[in-house]
Amino acid sequence: MVKSSLIHASKVNTFNYVNDFQNWEDFMNLGTNESVRNSFTKNSIGKGAKYSWEGTEENGSVQTFLVKENDSISQKMDIDGSEFHLTWIFKDTIGGTKVTMKSKGEMSFSYKIYTALHGGASKIIGNLFEKSLANLDRNLNYEINTYTIKIGGLVRKLSSPYLKQTFTCKISAVAKNSKIVFPKLLEFCEQNKILLNGQPFIIYHTYDTDNGLTKISVCIPIKEAIITSDGSDILADELDSFQAIKTTLYGDYSHTKETLKKSKAYINQKVITPGSQFSHIAVYSISKKETKHPSKWKTDFYFPVQIKNNTPKKEPEAEVLPTSESNETEIN
Repeated sequence: MVKSSLIHASKVNTFNYVNDFQNWEDFMNLGTNESVRNSFTKNSIGKGAKYSWEGTEENGSVQTFLVKENDSISQKMDIDGSEFHLTWIFKDTIGGTKVTMKSKGEMSFSYKIYTALHGGASKIIGNLFEKSLANLDRNLNYEINTYTIKIGGLVRKLSSPYLKQTFTCKISAVAKNSKIVFPKLLEFCEQNKILLNGQPFIIYHTYDTDNGLTKISVCIPIKEAIITSDGSDILADELDSFQAIKTTLYGDYSHTKETLKKSKAYINQKVITPGSQFSHIAVYSISKKETKHPSKWKTDFYFPVQIKNNTPKKEPEAEVLPTSESNETEIN
């Protein structure tokens, strides 16, 4: 069985969305009624991830065993004992991404009877693929393309101790790497009974768009400063207080480039001198941990600046947005 459809979203966004089983409840037409119990492995993304469901009509599972970044995903699917090899293929095309679903396998005796009573295997599986692809297009078109960027104006980010892991990587790989490092930091805190103090954040020490490279520290804020052991790849540090221009992105991280561009344009327009300690900080105020819907994510960006006596007055719409963080003050 082969079905293809145009998804009105970029290949990267489409691939990432399908590659995370946490999103399957929203688009894949498998065990989606209210009586179904869904479960996921701890890591729901990429190779080894597994999604299972139990319902009154059928039970099933899907496990990813091969991933080619932004190209294809290979999975093993089991529906009531029928085993299928499911492959997703992603291709750039005019207007978005062509997504192709391919399946082959053997049906169990009971599933053969079920499909025979409901129009045949081709009809059932074909409808499953068509509805899932239609749902995928609808969800991505809304979830990815619904976003707002707001300039929050001048604030002071107060000092805070934190744990970090620092490395250099491609800008395009930041999201992927942070998904690996953030859980490691949280596990370290849990094992050592370290109290957290706010939302996770990333410090972009350098941001080289010409070469597509950035040096970052993936960070978790903590209640009290600690000392980590020698040789550990997780280090303790303290963020010094600094003045910053704050910009908030409501929506998917794929709009980060536009957020940075608008923030820098604002800083240039107001003739504000950028700070030299680092490029910027991104605080994940509302992230996938709180909601799996990208349209509801909230990321606060802080750009260090040097303010002289002629501090620019904020425009009426540049009011500092409310925040749950206690380590930030507004500067008038």
